[in-house]
Amino acid sequence: MTQELFRQDAYLRESPATVVGVDTQGIVLDRTVFYPLGGGQAGDTGVLVLADGSLLQVADTRKCKDAEGRPTAQIAHVPAPGQEALLARLCPGDAVVARIAWDRRHRLMRFHTTTHLLCHLVPQLVNGCSITPEYARLDFNMTDPLDKDALTEGIRALVAAGHGVEVGSISDGDLDANPALVKSMSVQPPRGTGRVRTIRIGAGDTAIDYQPCGGTHVANTSEIGAVVVTRIEKKSATTRRVVLGFA
Repeated sequence: MTQELFRQDAYLRESPATVVGVDTQGIVLDRTVFYPLGGGQAGDTGVLVLADGSLLQVADTRKCKDAEGRPTAQIAHVPAPGQEALLARLCPGDAVVARIAWDRRHRLMRFHTTTHLLCHLVPQLVNGCSITPEYARLDFNMTDPLDKDALTEGIRALVAAGHGVEVGSISDGDLDANPALVKSMSVQPPRGTGRVRTIRIGAGDTAIDYQPCGGTHVANTSEIGAVVVTRIEKKSATTRRVVLGFA
């Protein structure tokens, strides 16, 4: 399996790694700082620095799939077009440095944390999510209208309050005993290790949001900066979409 360094330290921008394999899915490393597409969050881009200093451009990051199309515990770094010559030089056992495109990742972290603030402001189940460097959106399972300006002001206040963001975990059993912690109708928390990763915004029992999440986040809401609700859409009779952008 690929050691997922980003799970505990979203601020880690690069790390030495060893090539495990190269195939049509991409380049598999023994460890990586690259977040793979999942949970609505886009996969990271960046470079792999080869032993001679050459930079192999990574255009996307995905979970590897087995022959039946099921995700595995390995992560594929998808090379950008035009990287064939460098790709042909890579062999299992080669040492590289995995380096993410930090500015892009930080935008994803800021947006992803803001979507958790939205879950506090709109206490409804989520039935769709997309987090990109340019915008983020949440689809809420609800029929009542939402006010764009009120949500923007709510986000602004939570950002200004400087709430801490803490990575933790709970057991599968604890999650089963507290199913309301799962706020997404479309994405279930990954299981298999006996522990489920969580994100808590705010302190202890007064946390403003606490839910299972595998994505990358800022350490404090004050780091989000100026994020606003750009539009609200009625996607169906029971779905209201909230779209976020940077001011």
